[in-house]
Amino acid sequence: MSAGRFYASELRLVMLRRRNLLLLAVTAIFPLVIGIALRLAAPHPEGGNGNGVAFFNQLAGNGVFLTFIALSTLLVLVLPVVVAVVAGDSVAGEAGYGTLRYLLAVPAGRARLLAVKYGVIVTYALCATFIVSAVALAAGDVLFPVGPVTLLSGTTISLAAGLLRLLFVTLYVAAAMAALGAIGLAISTLTEHAIGAIAALMILVVTSEVVDNVPQLAVVGPYLPTHWWLSFDSLLRVPVDTSTLLRGLLSFAVYAVLFGSFAWARFTSADVTS
Repeated sequence: MSAGRFYASELRLVMLRRRNLLLLAVTAIFPLVIGIALRLAAPHPEGGNGNGVAFFNQLAGNGVFLTFIALSTLLVLVLPVVVAVVAGDSVAGEAGYGTLRYLLAVPAGRARLLAVKYGVIVTYALCATFIVSAVALAAGDVLFPVGPVTLLSGTTISLAAGLLRLLFVTLYVAAAMAALGAIGLAISTLTEHAIGAIAALMILVVTSEVVDNVPQLAVVGPYLPTHWWLSFDSLLRVPVDTSTLLRGLLSFAVYAVLFGSFAWARFTSADVTS
């Protein structure tokens, strides 16, 4: 079986699984709920009581900011859960169901099987992230005015330039979720209980977020997997803080390589079918 056909077959199984479709539906519903709630609350650009991230203060002026609000809100828990379910189930689920032994019987090789599994996880994460952005953008267009975008730094850019930055923000968040998927894939090779792999990954995410918010532990913050997730707000300023973005992307790449290598070493050398 060619790599392309193998990937397409695996992607079809993951994308058409009822649970995974439900998760994608949930990611589509959240931006609508957030947009309606904010519309009813009628936020003002001047800032109101000053609570919350700066995105909320921009929303009444431009519905494009609903996308940034949705991404930053769902990054706290919802998107990690969506990715964790697919990543944690990728190998552990197959082992638990007893189907992994049949997959390994296909003359594809363990390394290629693992690469296909990770490719599907990344595709699913990309799909979930773009669903959030697309639904939030459409809801923002209906619920709020849309036009030239005033960035967090106070600079106003054209709507086209704002949408381009939105694309880069979405890709940045997808990269963060791809790194999380690599961690989940590695954990999934350690057990044949998918729920255990999913729970372990979510505990890791929550622990990372908690530690990152403790001032006394700030020294370890930059090395945590979740530390750079919200750094996409650098794209909403002029000039763009490229150093912060690059450090975030480097962190994602390091985590993906480290845990991808661990998953490969475990999957290609251990008896993962028993």
